[in-house]
Amino acid sequence: EKGYETGEHAPGLKLGGCGAYKAAHHIIKTHAKVWHSYNNTWRSEQQGMVGISLTSGWGEPVDPHSQADIDAAERYIQFHLGWFANPIYRGDYPEIMKNYVGQKSAQQGLGTSRLPTFSLQEKTYIKGTSDFLGIGHFTTRYVLQRSFPLLQASSYHTDRDLAELVDPNWPVPGPNWLYSVPWGFRRLLNFIKTQYGNPLIYVTENGVSEKEQCTQLCDEWRIEYLKGYINEMLKALNDGVNVKGYTAWSLLDKFEWNKGFSERFGLYHIDFKSKNKPRYPKASADFYRKIISANGFPNPREVMS
Repeated sequence: EKGYETGEHAPGLKLGGCGAYKAAHHIIKTHAKVWHSYNNTWRSEQQGMVGISLTSGWGEPVDPHSQADIDAAERYIQFHLGWFANPIYRGDYPEIMKNYVGQKSAQQGLGTSRLPTFSLQEKTYIKGTSDFLGIGHFTTRYVLQRSFPLLQASSYHTDRDLAELVDPNWPVPGPNWLYSVPWGFRRLLNFIKTQYGNPLIYVTENGVSEKEQCTQLCDEWRIEYLKGYINEMLKALNDGVNVKGYTAWSLLDKFEWNKGFSERFGLYHIDFKSKNKPRYPKASADFYRKIISANGFPNPREVMS
């Protein structure tokens, strides 16, 4: 969406209302082709796994008693995660996505939907092409129904007919989009279990960046974030969600899309201005090391010994 609709990321194309859908369509078909290639050629010899990693926030209805808000929250997640996961696990785009983009395309006088369609052959070819689901997750939004006038230019955002809100009490340890809402993580993982037949999950990204450099490397907010999110993931495991692995994002400060080196997600601070780029552990590195060694939250007595 940022690469093919708003032009914010590379390749910087502004193809409003159709660019992101076309790009995603090609990604899904290409993913399936790679999976089949591995399945037919290498699997018997290597016994490896091929999956896809999808990043998604969680959408919670503003009013849990309002059907309009419940439906809007459902659209939020289907237009995020379902867009890619539904074809792979269930054989086609989410019905809600097809309906909304189709209706809006018709209202705009277009002969066909801006959301491309899979042929019957393609649906069969794509369905089941993932041995595991990689999940990147960072934050949550409250969601409510919001209708956009037809006069506006079509876009992925206006197709969904929803508005995203945040609770001002949620901590904002990093950039302005990344609020710390650990409970959303458990709900997302349970949604995946219910919707896609409890697939094998590897959490491929979960972490927080910092707004400004902490000279003492004392990133307590990152420790609190990781503690909260890992704890909710453990609750999801107790719920029966099939989470097999977890990766904190990220080991090192690094190049972060159009934010360059200004947004730091690392457990290790990197001095980018120095020729040798020295690395220094932040407080979170020690915290995470203990979690890894205990494969969970360590017993305080074990840590002391």
